[in-house]
Amino acid sequence: MASERAVRARLQRAGQEHLLRFCAELAPGQRAALLAELGALEPEALREHCRRAAAACAHPPGPPPDLAARLRPLPPECVGSASRCDPETRLLWEEEGFRQIALNKVAVLLLAGGQGTRLGVTYPKGMYQVGLPSQKSLYQLQAERIQRVEQLAGERHGTRCTIPWYIMTSEFTLGPTATFFQEHDFFHLDPNNVIMFEQRMLPAVSFDGRAILEQKHKVAMAPDGNGGLYCALSDHQILEDMERRGVEFVHVYCVDNILVRLADPVFIGFCVLRGADCGAKVVEKAYPEEPVGVVCQVDGVPQVVEYSEVSPETAQLRGPDGHLLYSLGNICNHFFTRGFLQMVSSEFEPLLKPHVAVKKVPYVDEEGNPVKPIKPNGIKMEKFVFDVFPFAKSFVAFEVSREEEFSPLKNAASDARDNPTVTRRALLMQHYRWALQAGARFLDACGARLPELPSLPDGTEPPAICEISPLVSYAGEGLEMYLQGREFRSPFILDENQARALQA
Repeated sequence: MASERAVRARLQRAGQEHLLRFCAELAPGQRAALLAELGALEPEALREHCRRAAAACAHPPGPPPDLAARLRPLPPECVGSASRCDPETRLLWEEEGFRQIALNKVAVLLLAGGQGTRLGVTYPKGMYQVGLPSQKSLYQLQAERIQRVEQLAGERHGTRCTIPWYIMTSEFTLGPTATFFQEHDFFHLDPNNVIMFEQRMLPAVSFDGRAILEQKHKVAMAPDGNGGLYCALSDHQILEDMERRGVEFVHVYCVDNILVRLADPVFIGFCVLRGADCGAKVVEKAYPEEPVGVVCQVDGVPQVVEYSEVSPETAQLRGPDGHLLYSLGNICNHFFTRGFLQMVSSEFEPLLKPHVAVKKVPYVDEEGNPVKPIKPNGIKMEKFVFDVFPFAKSFVAFEVSREEEFSPLKNAASDARDNPTVTRRALLMQHYRWALQAGARFLDACGARLPELPSLPDGTEPPAICEISPLVSYAGEGLEMYLQGREFRSPFILDENQARALQA
C-alpha cells in the first residue's frame, strides 16, 4: 500500500490534496482504507476528470443550436420491425437466432450496476419483487428466460447449448447480487456460466472541480454509467472469456425491463442476417414529448439523442405516413458482435464523452460534520452504453411492440409512471393475452365467463390474474397443449408443476 506521503504527492499533482485533510484524525483502519482508495486513482486522470466535470456542468443545458439541421431519421433500410414484417421473414430471423444459440455463439450481458434508490430500496434493483403471485424477482424472471430459450434452441437443433450470462455490477451491487444468486442456487443455472464483474467507480465532483469527501475516510464515488461497460470488459478480460467460449454475438440489456426477452432469437437473427455489428431494439414513441432518447442519425451517423436535446418543434415533425419522424425510442436493449466490442474497448472507448448528472451528494463539511444536502451540490460523470453507435460499420434498429417487450421498473409506488404496479400489470396483462390466444377462458368468482379481451384503458388490471412461468413459455409459444379449451379461475399460475398436471 502506498504511504501517506506518496498519496499526498499524487493528490498534489491532481490538485486534490484536500481529500487528505482529515487523515491525521483517522483510526489506523480508516486511514489505511482511505489511502488505498486514493492510491488507486491516477493523478492525471483524476485531475482531468474533475476539470471536465466542472467544465461540462458550466455549459448551459439544452440542445445545441444547430442540432435540428443535423438530425435525420434512420434510413428505412437500417430499420426492421417485429410486427410489420411478413410471417415468413420473421420466421427466418427467428430460425437464424435459434441456430446461433444452438451453436453456443450467443451470450447475454446484463447492466446491473445501479441501486434501487429511486424505488426506495437499498439493494440492487434485480432483487426487487413487483408483487407477482409467484413472488419472483427480476433476476429470477431473467434467469428462467435464459433456461427456456436454451431449451427451445436445443430442441430445434437436437443439441445441448449454453447462453453465458455476464452481469456487470458495481461496488454497490456486486456483493448483494452474488449473495442473492448463491442463496437461490443461481436459479438452477450452472454457476460457471454466470459471470459477474465490476464496473469502475469515479469520484463525485463539486461545482468548483473538487472531488467530494463523503466521510472523513471515504471519497464520494459513483459508478461510471452503463457506458462503463467498455472499460470493464477490458479490466476483467470478459472478451477473452467470450472468445474461449466461442461467443460471437452479445445481447446487452438493462436490469429494469420486466418484459425483456433475453437472447431474443428474432432480434439476434435479424441482426446476424443483416450483417450488423451493432443493433438497437426500439419502441415507437407514445407521444412526441415522451421522455425517451431517440435513435436517429446526426451528421449521417447513428446516435441516440436525448429527449432533452430535441426541440419541441422537431419532436412534433411527422412523415408522409403520419407517424412521428423521430419515433424510434431507445430502450437500452442492444446487439453487438464480439469483434465490435473488442474494437470499442481497445480503440474507441477514450473517445466517449461523459455525460453530466447533477446530484445531491452527501459530504462532510470543513469541520468534518456529515451533511445531507437538500439541493444538488455535486456532479457525477457517466458514460452511456449507446454512445458507441457512431463507431458501427453496420448499424440496425429493430422495432418491437411496447406492450410485449418494454415496461421498465424505475420509480417507487408514489410515482405515477414506471412503478411496481405498472410493471406488474404489464407482465400479467401480457400473460392474460397469451392464455387467451392459446384457447384458455377465465371465470369470475361466480363462475361466469369473463370477456375474452375487452378494450381496456391504460392503467387497468387484467380481467383475470394469470401468470405464466418463463420455464413454460418464453414468448407465448407452446401454451395450447396446456390451455386449449380449458376454463380457469383467477388467480391462475402456470408453472412447471401445473403444466405437468394439465398434461396428465
